[in-house]
Amino acid sequence: MFRPLFAFIGARYTRAKRRNHFVSFISLTSMTGLALGVIVMIVVLSVMNGFDREMRNRVLGMVPHATIEAGQPIDAWPTLARKAERFPGVAAVAPFTQLQGLLTHDGKVQKVLLNGIDPAQENKVSIIDGFLRQGQLSDLASGGFGVMLGDKAAARLGVKVGDKVTFVAPEVTVTPAGMFPRMKRFTVSGIFHVGAGEIDGYLGLANLEDLGRLHRWKPGQVQGLRLKFDDLFEAPRGAYQLAHELGDDYYTRDWTRTHGNLYQAIRMEKNMIGLLLLLIVAVAAFNIISTLVMVVNDKRGDIAILRTLGMTPRQIMAVFMVQGTIIGVIGTLVGGVLGMLGALNVSRAIAGLESLIGHKFLNPDVYFIDYIPSQLMAEDVVLVCGAALALSFLATLYPAWRAARTQPAEALRYE
Repeated sequence: MFRPLFAFIGARYTRAKRRNHFVSFISLTSMTGLALGVIVMIVVLSVMNGFDREMRNRVLGMVPHATIEAGQPIDAWPTLARKAERFPGVAAVAPFTQLQGLLTHDGKVQKVLLNGIDPAQENKVSIIDGFLRQGQLSDLASGGFGVMLGDKAAARLGVKVGDKVTFVAPEVTVTPAGMFPRMKRFTVSGIFHVGAGEIDGYLGLANLEDLGRLHRWKPGQVQGLRLKFDDLFEAPRGAYQLAHELGDDYYTRDWTRTHGNLYQAIRMEKNMIGLLLLLIVAVAAFNIISTLVMVVNDKRGDIAILRTLGMTPRQIMAVFMVQGTIIGVIGTLVGGVLGMLGALNVSRAIAGLESLIGHKFLNPDVYFIDYIPSQLMAEDVVLVCGAALALSFLATLYPAWRAARTQPAEALRYE
């Protein structure tokens, strides 16, 4: 197969020669460094993508995209829900009531946010049904005063399905004997695990009407409506417009107020970490400069001979650009393949390591997501490999230009 002379010579220089193994070793080191940089960048970006995905799918699948509330309990919520469902962009609507307090069992205390739901409608706005380990939403029957807890909260309280817990509301009841906290006995009817420490540790689900009784509201009254939007990022604007159309009595809250800072932090960290890792790839790519400079010094006699045989400075420059590009291509390809394999298996590898050493790297009491997720995205792989190839090519320009300026008479004077 025909190959230009400069491509043939450049490929030949990449391979080891008997008289100078050190130059070839430096070439191999440059390839290895570039490959490691690409591997780390692909794996880390995939982990950041995984956190971004888990934040959107799990955490924001459990918390409301937006809510419509009023200053007083809402009476005719079905009518209000039908109006909300007709609003453009709203995918589903369900009623809710919330109450903060403490759960106690056998001397143990755990803070909790009880979320009153309609078991028949909750699946339309929440993904909780996919993370139930024990029990079903239908077990939260009206009047049964059942509660579903996250596995972390259940473990702290030392309870299982069927056990009784006492809910202490942040209100007091005044009696002739004095003031007493409002308390109610609940039966644990289910356990769920979402994988987000804040949800698994501090959220409880109860029946909508049961929480209404604890609030001492009239039957059928709810705190507000939970909205699910087709586009998560349209929720703030859409909820505001919906509340404006419903009237001045209603106001809205959306996910950006409760979890927006965390989501933005994940996105910003991905960009900043990507930039920092790109510098690592740049350092590895610029090792090619030192490699080619050493090759140029080693091949000064060869360059002089090629010039006397008729090769132009442009062709001499192309020879060393080909050599540097081969180093960059091989390093990038090896790093890309191994990086993709690492990104696809990093979650299992970390889970296995945690099981082996008996230590969890992401404590659910500290971190919002308690495991290492990963999502390999084709655009990230293309971006990383493209940047590595571009930096590798740019790194060849100076050594190749230096080789092209070699004067044959000067190079052969002492040969």
